[in-house]
Amino acid sequence: MKIALTKKQPWKKWAAIASFTLLMGYAGYSVSGKATKSVPLKDISFQTVVQGNLTIYANAYGEFASAKERLLTAPALGKVSEILVRPGTKVMPDTVILHLSNPRLVQEVNAANGQLAQQLAQREAFKYEQQSERLNYQGRIADIEAEIEKAELELSVNKNLMDLGVSSKIELQRAKLAVKQESKKLGFENKKYKQFIEMQGYQLTQRDITIEQQRAQVNLLEQQLDDMKVKAGINGSLQTLEIELGQSVQLGESLAKVGSDEELIARLRLPQNQADQIDINAAVLIDTQKGIIKAHITRIESVVNNGSVLAEAVIDEALTSNARPALSISAQVFVRHQQAVSYIEQVPGFRPRSKQSLFVRDTNNSLIQRDVTFGELSKNKLIITSGLTPGEQLVSSDTQQYNKYPQLLIIE
Repeated sequence: MKIALTKKQPWKKWAAIASFTLLMGYAGYSVSGKATKSVPLKDISFQTVVQGNLTIYANAYGEFASAKERLLTAPALGKVSEILVRPGTKVMPDTVILHLSNPRLVQEVNAANGQLAQQLAQREAFKYEQQSERLNYQGRIADIEAEIEKAELELSVNKNLMDLGVSSKIELQRAKLAVKQESKKLGFENKKYKQFIEMQGYQLTQRDITIEQQRAQVNLLEQQLDDMKVKAGINGSLQTLEIELGQSVQLGESLAKVGSDEELIARLRLPQNQADQIDINAAVLIDTQKGIIKAHITRIESVVNNGSVLAEAVIDEALTSNARPALSISAQVFVRHQQAVSYIEQVPGFRPRSKQSLFVRDTNNSLIQRDVTFGELSKNKLIITSGLTPGEQLVSSDTQQYNKYPQLLIIE
């Protein structure tokens, strides 16, 4: 039996060795290439770290709002019969916004006026009745006074006759008694007349009170009827209209809202992480896109909503020409003064309150990746809390394509 032996092929061994060598060479080249990368100087921009005193401002956003607002409500039950002004229209205090109709209220006003007229007529009649009764009293008093004069005359005659011895003593006594009785009657009658006058005064006052109450009711109803012409009440503009033509409304139902145009406040949303550092009366610089307006914080809410806190600021200067309610604004709110702080000018890509790995220029004309921690951003000044020292240069251009390299070599 013939056995065939396979002949060894040494070239395969050498091919394997060559392949391994090429692979190791490529790996070494890749590692060395990742460690250092050359970058032209003209493609890089820098920011130099500066140290100095800095006033910290918080960035805030918000809108203008009316400092004075007036809610217009229905003065009585009614139906919207006419709408004269739409939202956005300038109004004055006596501008009629809409008309409400209520026939029943008209009837109540007429009935109240009729009742008032009746009470006034009754009062005049009562005055004449009082005058007539006073005349009766005065007539009785005059009669008594006449009787007194008659009795005094008889007494005088009897005295004279008594002196002549003609009249008897009994006649003289009768004359004295008549004068005394009529005088007492006159005193009682005068006292009754005085009490009658006082009683008439109280009765007249009671009627006057009733009339005043009725007049107040008439004024109230007439005011309600006049208020059915719903007026703005203040200078400004109509901000909202909450009803439609023909709609029935109840007493006190909201109809519209009017806000001032020239008297405005700023409603600002402060960052939650800075709101607790801001004090009442803190200075505010408001940007309306047509100028900067100074203001100051007057109120800060404690409720956090979507990472912000609502605050209000009062305007301290004249408004710009575009200022109006609901105008979107940005603002800088004073937080504090900080001394000897390191910072750079803000550029896109640098995030406040973050830690980033960035390239820093060293003395060997190369760029080294370093962890840099940023703090607050104030008026385009970004504070550096760690990672950089004053005078160092930070690469501010986009270097994302080089982030895999720990070091870059600058080519002039």
